[in-house]
Amino acid sequence: MNKVFANAVEAIFDVGDGATILSTGFGLCGNPENLIAALNAKGVSGLTVISNNAGVTNDGLGVLLQSRQVKKMISSYVGENKEFERQFLGGELEVELNPQGTLAERIRAGGAGIPAFYTPTGYGTLVSEGKETRDFDGRPCVLETALTGDFAFIKAWKGDTWGNLVYRKTARNFAPMMAAAGKITIVEVEELVQPGELDPDAIHTPGIYVQRIFQGADYRKPIEQRTTRPRS
Repeated sequence: MNKVFANAVEAIFDVGDGATILSTGFGLCGNPENLIAALNAKGVSGLTVISNNAGVTNDGLGVLLQSRQVKKMISSYVGENKEFERQFLGGELEVELNPQGTLAERIRAGGAGIPAFYTPTGYGTLVSEGKETRDFDGRPCVLETALTGDFAFIKAWKGDTWGNLVYRKTARNFAPMMAAAGKITIVEVEELVQPGELDPDAIHTPGIYVQRIFQGADYRKPIEQRTTRPRS
């Protein structure tokens, strides 16, 4: 099976309106820049996006919010995107907020085939409203359901043509569990190599989880926040 595609545009050929997409990124670290740009250019709408955050107003997933392509966000930390805030408060965007660890575990469970799990996180708060609760040894817990996606958009540092992936430092974030939870996992890498060129002990995501891969281009790697002081 040939998993290699020429670019992001070709790799998302079957992503249509109403798709549910898992997208890596912590702030702007580890964002699948090429895939987001291709999705924006394609103009599909009514998307449900599962991601830790929505980037910032003009970068990351914020690009898709600006173009009104996103119907619903399932996220954790969303405080850096003013357009997200405006759409949410205006009733234009459906939002499902999760504690960050719960979001990660919901995605991991989806990839592992576990339909739901109990967690004490969020009990007694708005997060637990309408959800089943249960006590374990006197500790109240909330039932959380697993998350999967029609597609997973993944950014990796290196990958081989079989789909084995290596992430770099904090850009790894949600990538391993999202790669497993996507029905079709599409990966962009900074460097695409031949099988056998990656150290087997360094591989973070095995190729069995990856259906499509391509070498990205023109990475900007923007910084979410920069604080400086004058030189002395």
